Amino acid sequence: MKNYKGYALLSIFSTAVALAITFMLKAAVGVGAFDAATQSLSLLSGIRIGTIAMILNLSFVLGQFIILKKDFGFTRFLQIPLSILIGILVNFFYYDLFGFVAISNYAIAMLIYVLALVLASFSVSMVMTLDLVTFPIESFCLTLTKKVPLKFAVIRQIADILFIAVSLSLTFMFGLTPAVREGTVIGMLIFSPMMGFFISKVHPVLSKNGIIEKEACRQQ
Repeated sequence: MKNYKGYALLSIFSTAVALAITFMLKAAVGVGAFDAATQSLSLLSGIRIGTIAMILNLSFVLGQFIILKKDFGFTRFLQIPLSILIGILVNFFYYDLFGFVAISNYAIAMLIYVLALVLASFSVSMVMTLDLVTFPIESFCLTLTKKVPLKFAVIRQIADILFIAVSLSLTFMFGLTPAVREGTVIGMLIFSPMMGFFISKVHPVLSKNGIIEKEACRQQ
């Protein structure tokens, strides 16, 4: 029974992640490193943002499969539907449901961005605490620790630097609308601390209700 509840919550908060990404993009004051890369690639190629994100995430799943081979377990396969779901939802929210939304007031845009960032942090915290599936980029970076003499946090930071470098390079080379802005810096400063706070709060609640084991959500 707790698995059904867990997967129901996973679906809800995966949807919330997509909604949060949508409003961070709509605010247009900068987005996180990965989303900055997807936005820049989308502007350059004309392919929808959610589709670009889906392709990149599935590439990270493929990378794990190549490295792990027969050790690629069932839970890692769950990253495939998760990647597809979030990509489809971002496209639906951004282009269809909220396609008409255009925010011209900077103060309102920044407020929406911060609220979306909080929603994203809380939703990612819930997904991580449920411990049913890991986001592809995090799982790929963790897999790389088996092959290179670097810690997960270092590899994940390098990945963010590369994403930002890709976004900035494309922006300057092709005159794209900047995806790396002040919001990117704000996110880098407060996203992880907020996640730590939310995880510490939701873990006891989920554990008390029997949705997760008390030992679940070990920090990777």
